Amino acid sequence: MSTLSLQAFQDQVSELLLRHRSLIDVLSKTGQAGASVNRAVSKAITECGCIELHATKQQYAPESGIAQTKGLLETHVEGELCENCKEVISSELGRNLFYMSALCNLLDINMEEVVNHESQKCSTLGMFNLS
Repeated sequence: MSTLSLQAFQDQVSELLLRHRSLIDVLSKTGQAGASVNRAVSKAITECGCIELHATKQQYAPESGIAQTKGLLETHVEGELCENCKEVISSELGRNLFYMSALCNLLDINMEEVVNHESQKCSTLGMFNLS
């Protein structure tokens, strides 16, 4: 997302947010939106079955370097999202982004600055970023 479109989105959210203008409302909606993303991913696994979850303990080799260890770690996801599940999850992620933007607006935080700061942190910390 370009800086310009990120700011435009934040401005758009500011114009559209009518019903939930209270910080408490936006905080609860942000939590609900996050839970909806989790639920949509879970339904892709349990109801649709387009992806499968095969979670096991991550295997770390103490003698391996960071680059080698990264290659050993698994996502635990097998398969690919079908078009329907991808659309539902994308929609839920969009709602999550909407309320994150609303939270930024209410607290006078610029999303562009948040993204830039996080990007700088990732660049500086590299593999040691704890996000």
